[in-house]
Amino acid sequence: MSRERNPLVVGRVIGDLLDPFIRTIPIRVTYGTREVTNGRELKPSHVVNQPKVEIGGDDLRTFYTLVMVDPDAPNPSEPILREYLHWMVADIPGTTGPDYGHELVSYESPRPTSGIHRFVFVLVKQHMGRQSVYAPGWRQQFNTRDFAEIYNLGPPVAAVYFNGQRESGSGGRRMYH
Repeated sequence: MSRERNPLVVGRVIGDLLDPFIRTIPIRVTYGTREVTNGRELKPSHVVNQPKVEIGGDDLRTFYTLVMVDPDAPNPSEPILREYLHWMVADIPGTTGPDYGHELVSYESPRPTSGIHRFVFVLVKQHMGRQSVYAPGWRQQFNTRDFAEIYNLGPPVAAVYFNGQRESGSGGRRMYH
């Protein structure tokens, strides 16, 4: 896949939020019957409840941290709260999902008020094993890059994002699936 075609590059997730990385672990995020695919638009009413997340890999002894962030808070033209942390789960064994990990920051459903927001799920590998990651003190101005550096997590192993806007939102780009 060429760099230009990578939807994480096209959607500026790589650049605004993450440095280029190679996806090494499959991740599947679903809200009910709706699977999160890069750039898909999901309404706030679709994402009220915590999603189901399935993490690939082949080793239960390898642990991962999952974060969900909004790099466009409070609005894409002036993202002064970038990144807003919607969810964080650590100590997730490979081949499982967040239910088997330790929730550090509870899921907060996205409620964008203006503009189209990107909601990004990032999976990073914990090199130091279990209980080596701690919750930040607040949700706003979280920084995925700094977080990974502080805890020596290395680059992401997977990421996926969806777009969301206010339920009655009009204007902006439309994506049909």
